Amino acid sequence: MGFIKRIFVPEDITLGDGKVITPPRPLTPYIVIGLLIVSYIAIQVTSFKISTIFERGYEFFNILARMVPPDVSYTSNILKPLIDTIKMSLLGSLIGAICAGPFAVLSSSNINSNKVLLQAVRAIFSVLRTLPTLIIALIATYIFGLGTFAGTLAIGIFTFGIVNKMLYEQIETVDMGPFEAMESLGATKVEAFAASIIPQILPTYLSICLYSFEVNVRYAAILGYVGAGGIGLLLFEKLGWRQYGMVGMIILLLFVTVVLIESLSRYLRGRLT
Repeated sequence: MGFIKRIFVPEDITLGDGKVITPPRPLTPYIVIGLLIVSYIAIQVTSFKISTIFERGYEFFNILARMVPPDVSYTSNILKPLIDTIKMSLLGSLIGAICAGPFAVLSSSNINSNKVLLQAVRAIFSVLRTLPTLIIALIATYIFGLGTFAGTLAIGIFTFGIVNKMLYEQIETVDMGPFEAMESLGATKVEAFAASIIPQILPTYLSICLYSFEVNVRYAAILGYVGAGGIGLLLFEKLGWRQYGMVGMIILLLFVTVVLIESLSRYLRGRLT
């Protein structure tokens, strides 16, 4: 009991001159207790059971075993949907990243001095970021119909929200000295931003765009589940028909594609930084 008491109420420290210092109460024990309570509630709500994993987990490996060997003869049918997936990711990432730039400036507290506009813009984009990509794609298919256009739009909106947040946080950390100096010499905000802020954030901005593209390739692979085109539609179809050899080939080609894109993106991001 004494040990537990010391965790929640640390003992006073007496210095050499007789002065007594009372340390602040640590927050860590309360945070741990809160996490345990939330975890317990989550387990009860979701009916999560470790025993179920041990009892049924082997089925996962049974399905994997059915995918081996992959059906190599099905490769030619996979290439077009795979290329569509890459094109969706690339175009959506490009559109979202370009559109995010100006709005990231509006979201930066050190550039936008209008507090009302700043909070309004941030609130709108916070709501936008809470929407899962699959939900955006599903809504887009209802509006624009099935196909890769809806998937591209969903990826663009998702990228827009993520790049906007990461970019305005980067803008808020830059050295404002050159910006203020140019303004004092008579330059407009746009001129001062272009000459002093953009050179500081450009490598990070390009790195964020590459990372977004890398992530979006994986997201695009499942957008076909809601009819947004790409390889996900083919994967959903073959899983439904239990054609596991073809599923194995789809996953293999998708894995190789993702690894190659991640490697290229990592190399380019390393060069930029």
